[in-house]
Amino acid sequence: MEVTAQTAAGWPFHALLRGPPLNRPRVAVQKTNRKGRTLYRSSLTVTSAGSLRSIIGSAGQRHKLSLRCLSGYAGKLSFFSHPSASFFCSISLGRTSMDRFVCYTSEGETVQKSYRWPDNQKPRICILGGGFGGLYTALRLESLVWTDDKKPQVLLVDQSDKFVFKPLLYELLSGEVDPWEIAPSFTELLKSTSAHFIKDKVKLLRPSDHLDNSGKNGPGKSCSGGTVLLESGVLVEYDWLVLALGAAAKLDVVPGSAEFAYPFSTLEDAIKVDDKLRMLEREQFSKDSSTISVAIVGCGYSGVELAATISERLKGRGIVQAINVETSICPTAPLGNREAALKVLSSRNTKLLLGYFVSSIIEAPPSKDSAVFIGAEQEMSVDNEVKTHSKYILELKPAQRGLQSQILEADLVLWTVGSKPLVPELEPSDHPRALPLNGRGQAETDETLRVKGHPRIFAIGDSAAMRDSSGKLLPATAQVAFQQADFAGWNLWAAINDRPLLPFRCLTTIVTSSAHWMSSFQNLGEMMTLGRNDAAVSPSFIDGFTLDGPIGHTARKLAYLWRLPTDEHRLKVGISWLTKAAVDTVASLQTTIANALSLS
Repeated sequence: MEVTAQTAAGWPFHALLRGPPLNRPRVAVQKTNRKGRTLYRSSLTVTSAGSLRSIIGSAGQRHKLSLRCLSGYAGKLSFFSHPSASFFCSISLGRTSMDRFVCYTSEGETVQKSYRWPDNQKPRICILGGGFGGLYTALRLESLVWTDDKKPQVLLVDQSDKFVFKPLLYELLSGEVDPWEIAPSFTELLKSTSAHFIKDKVKLLRPSDHLDNSGKNGPGKSCSGGTVLLESGVLVEYDWLVLALGAAAKLDVVPGSAEFAYPFSTLEDAIKVDDKLRMLEREQFSKDSSTISVAIVGCGYSGVELAATISERLKGRGIVQAINVETSICPTAPLGNREAALKVLSSRNTKLLLGYFVSSIIEAPPSKDSAVFIGAEQEMSVDNEVKTHSKYILELKPAQRGLQSQILEADLVLWTVGSKPLVPELEPSDHPRALPLNGRGQAETDETLRVKGHPRIFAIGDSAAMRDSSGKLLPATAQVAFQQADFAGWNLWAAINDRPLLPFRCLTTIVTSSAHWMSSFQNLGEMMTLGRNDAAVSPSFIDGFTLDGPIGHTARKLAYLWRLPTDEHRLKVGISWLTKAAVDTVASLQTTIANALSLS
């Protein structure tokens, strides 16, 4: 039943009730002003929009309107006004008596809109984050076999419109890949599926699955699990939620790091670093200036791969200085990978500063010789002086005894140390509840990947604090996210179909008509790039064995080609790589022939 009325301010105001006509929700209503003073408190049975007409408020006031359901209501109730009224609120009562919502009214505020699911009778799965965990969960759900009435509607939300295959970001700096190959759009990847995509950022998470843990509805029944508020103002109501938001670089570690250091974890980061390197290379070519200096903070996998890639690119025109608090590089890597990396770095213009930590980064005074040239033109400032790029000074403190403090000067500083998970915070309510987070900000999960205390929320990848049988946290790597995505897809299928959920630690192989995979984390080995034609691959199934050099490079690229999201994209990238390899081979052959002829 839909009823139309007028608010006190004269706005057209609507109430939409979906449910049995004899069953009307009884709600407790409270209105407070900006200072928290209660202006109105009452309880009433909502039968029309006029029931709330007297308490909405006028246009020039900011009021907080809180509604709480006091009786069960098997339906949905929404209140909204004309968009110019800047007012919207919605309550989905479902089959529980404890749903609630809070909305704000104020002139000029962004109108809050609800995401319209195609069919509210089918399960609604919202996936936050489109990295390895989020995207591959959506694709896994699409590949499973569903009955028509239980096939879920899937919504993927990410702040970028592109999926980024992060292990291949280094190849952007070496020129081996094009951006479209490792960063296809979500629209392209999901076009053959029923999943939908929204480009937006998560603002607030409002779970309600913790309000009623009696389990009387059964694990597969469809009732609201909560809502997600996006920065655009869109409110998404879900039945099941997957937290796969990944992590961001943690730059605010030492003074100056956030202002002057470049992270390297997104496509935008890689493009910025590539642009900076191009600018430095152009400047050196134009002015024949001093050697380009690049400082890399951190010698884990990311730092070492960057050091190898950039040192090969710069050759004799630059020096790469890699700083690490440990006395070795990649301390957790297999011995074969570590030895291959040391061999490559020692053969290039790279300096390792081990046993040091960076205490501060400051901008060096500009020098007259550091003029920046863009193409053949100079960028001129207002007073017609040539713009100069900044150099940076890093202060190094010893982390080991016997070392002395050092000062480094660099044209480019790359920061690869530390990350912070992007798990959203819960909105405060009358009974504050938060996701159980560990010290790093990851959601604590049980063995089925469900967030503890929230049976309708799954967390995977960097968003999850999943532990192995020995109690250690699983590493935040792509292969962990790959496998958790398969597993989360299966457990969502099992929950919706009233089947038992499987523990991730189980060491058996699951074989059904719709799925076949290992139901535990299987460490398949570790890989790292060391340049355009060099890499190290240590498979876990052969102890002590490492492929390096050109063979390792080929093995790594083939492994990642196989891991690309869809068959169509995999085919396009495979053809592109084969074409590039053929062109490189012909060019190399021509160079060899030309050199031979010149010597004869």
